[in-house]
Amino acid sequence: MWIFGSKGPSGFSSSSTAEEVTQGIDGSALTAIVTGASSGIGEETTRVLALRGVHVVMAVRNVDAGRNDKEAILKEIPGAKIDVMALDLSSMASIRKFASQYQSSNLPLNLLINNAGVVTPFMLSHDGIELHFATNYLGPFLLTDLLLETMKKTARESNIEGRIVNVSSIGHRLTYSEGIRFDKINDESGYYSWYAYGQSKLANILHAKELSRRLKEDGVEITANSLHPGGILTNILRHDHCMNGFCHLIGKYFLKSIPQGAATTCYVALHPHVKGVSGEFFKDSNISNTSSMAKDVDLAKKLRDFSFTLINPK
Repeated sequence: MWIFGSKGPSGFSSSSTAEEVTQGIDGSALTAIVTGASSGIGEETTRVLALRGVHVVMAVRNVDAGRNDKEAILKEIPGAKIDVMALDLSSMASIRKFASQYQSSNLPLNLLINNAGVVTPFMLSHDGIELHFATNYLGPFLLTDLLLETMKKTARESNIEGRIVNVSSIGHRLTYSEGIRFDKINDESGYYSWYAYGQSKLANILHAKELSRRLKEDGVEITANSLHPGGILTNILRHDHCMNGFCHLIGKYFLKSIPQGAATTCYVALHPHVKGVSGEFFKDSNISNTSSMAKDVDLAKKLRDFSFTLINPK
C-alpha cells in the first residue's frame, strides 16, 4: 500500500482509495460499462461504482470469472445492479457483437470506462494487429465509436453529462521516437514490448483529447479524459515473468494497493468536481501533465484517421 503523497487541489492524493474519492456520491441514475472488469482495478472500479448505486455492465473476456466477481460483489452489496457481458478487445468481431447486443438491450449509457489492458511479448491480434495496439487502444477506440450515439442519446434524454474515461499510463512517455509507428504498427523488427505498451498508452491519451475536441465542437454533453492509475500490483505483468516477480517482491512497500489504483478512475467517472472537464489527463485524482507528444493536436488527428482505416479496411 502506498502511504506517501500530499493532497492536490481535488483534496485527494496518491494514497486515496476509490471509496474515499466517491464518498457521499449518488450514482443511482447512471449506467456504466467497465472493460476488463473481472480483475485488478477494473474489478475494484466495478465494486465501488456499484456501491455508489451505478448500474454496471462488466465487459469481460472471461464470462465465468465475471460472474464469479458479480456474485462476490452481490454478497457485499446485495442491492448492486450488475450485468456481465462477453467482450474481447483484441477482436473487432467481438467488439461489434458486444456493441450490437448492448444497443439491443436498450440500456442507457452514461459512463464508458476503457480500463482493460495488456503487457505482452510480440503477438498479433485476431485481426492481425500488434496486440498492445489492438487491445489497449484500437479496441477501445472502436468500442467508443460504436457506442457514442447511445451515449449522446442518453445525455440528451437524461440531461446528465456523459463521461468517457480512458485508463492510460505515465508509461506513455516511454514510446518509440516517432510516438506512433503508423507505418510499422505490425513490424516485429525494432519491436520492444515496453515501447509498444507506451505507444498504446500514448494513443489512449490522444484518443481522449481528439474526441474531447470534437464533442466540444458539436456541443455534446459528453466529456473524454484519460488517466494514470499509478503503479499497482495487478496481473497485467503476467507475461513478463521477471518484472512480475520483481514487482511482487517490492510491491507491498512501493506500489499502490488495488483500491488506491482504482481511485483516479472512479474520481474521473463520478466526482462532481470533474463536471465539464474534458481533454485532460489525471493522476492521483488530480489533473496532471503529459508528454509533449500527448499534446500534439496534429498527431491526434492523424491517429484518428489512421484508426478508421484499421477498423474499416477496404
